[in-house]
Amino acid sequence: MTQEKKSGNIIAIIAMIFLFGMISFVTNLASPMGDVLKYQFGVANWMGTLGVFANFIAYAVMGYPAGKMLQNQGYKKTALVAIAVGFVGVGIQTISGFAGSFGIYLLGAFVAGFSMCLLNTVVNPMLNLLGGGGNTGNQLIQLGGSFNSLAGTAVIILTGILLPSIAKAQISHVFPLMYAALAIFAFAFIVILLTKIPEKEKSEVASIENSKYSPLSFRHFILGAIGIFVYVGVEVGIPNVLNKWLQNPDLDVLQLRGVEGAEAIAGSVTATYWLLMLVGRLIGAAIGSKVSARVMLGTASILGLILVMSAIFASPETMVNMPAFKNSPEGLFGIVNIPVNAMLLALCGLCTSIMWGGIFNLAVEGLGKYTEQASGIFMILVCGGGILPLVQNGIVDLAGGIGYLTSYWLVIALFAYLLFYALVGCKNVNKDIPVE
Repeated sequence: MTQEKKSGNIIAIIAMIFLFGMISFVTNLASPMGDVLKYQFGVANWMGTLGVFANFIAYAVMGYPAGKMLQNQGYKKTALVAIAVGFVGVGIQTISGFAGSFGIYLLGAFVAGFSMCLLNTVVNPMLNLLGGGGNTGNQLIQLGGSFNSLAGTAVIILTGILLPSIAKAQISHVFPLMYAALAIFAFAFIVILLTKIPEKEKSEVASIENSKYSPLSFRHFILGAIGIFVYVGVEVGIPNVLNKWLQNPDLDVLQLRGVEGAEAIAGSVTATYWLLMLVGRLIGAAIGSKVSARVMLGTASILGLILVMSAIFASPETMVNMPAFKNSPEGLFGIVNIPVNAMLLALCGLCTSIMWGGIFNLAVEGLGKYTEQASGIFMILVCGGGILPLVQNGIVDLAGGIGYLTSYWLVIALFAYLLFYALVGCKNVNKDIPVE
């Protein structure tokens, strides 16, 4: 490999990792925005999750077209279109704040979801390709995921700080984050426009279109696509319900009724989940070249089962100390008491941190020329991030006050499937299919 090609690959890797952060910034903004919408418009928990649902259901609509666009137009053009659409989506959400319209916000979340789908379609196979596949490809995806988690952590913390009171929350209170997202999209467009991105040869694209096979010809890919549906539902559902539980003024779980900065504390505790995802992904990036994706996914699934099960059965009256952003006259940062259940659920961030890269890596292993097409199909199943949290919040509404913790039985079942995939489902039993 020439020095010029190496330099080009490094720039491309940096650009893809930067886009990974954008995906998280916009996607994670939907969850705390759901809490704002819940109180601004006085809707139920499941309706407060409609913003997340709209964001993720766009993947079901755009997933396959995104894969075809990547296949026919290449990485760079697809990324530029994705960024432009994202700018429009966040712009519509910002307009909803001025109009005070729930419907306009949902439209903006839906449009932003198109962008996130396109970006995910580009970023994952590109990092896998630049890493040469295998463990190194997984290592790059984990590294990109680390930046993804950093952006997600920042959004949750900043949202909590910006809200004066969850009961009086308005979309306009988070305008600074909307403006920041618009600036990020504009900057990213310029960076990608000026970056040389490696592309596949046209002959490879033609051979895929004429093939009688597809990614759906591989059993381990089909089960992996289901795994992505399950995983994204787990990743979004755990902190989404946790934040609603901690912020609910009627339950006063944090025992902070009337205390200034209570929303910031709840948001900060929830952000610990995303912060631990960052830690986990950094660890995953460090050991990714030595530890297989299968071992990492299996271990994380078992740990997740233990933590969630413990959170369900532990008493909310048992309190533990943890550092958090307070946004109060006492200072911006300090030690707060939280239920042990919240701590156990926040620790799940360590488990979910490496799952995306692990599942993707295992599912596309051995797919060769079908990898880009597989990425588009993968994106369709990301809609699990909107559907499963909606179901989980529905359980909360049906079960009342105890429903928050009860809803995590759904997460138990989802973790069990991911363990099955790591142990059995990820094995490629279709090695007779030509992939070159």
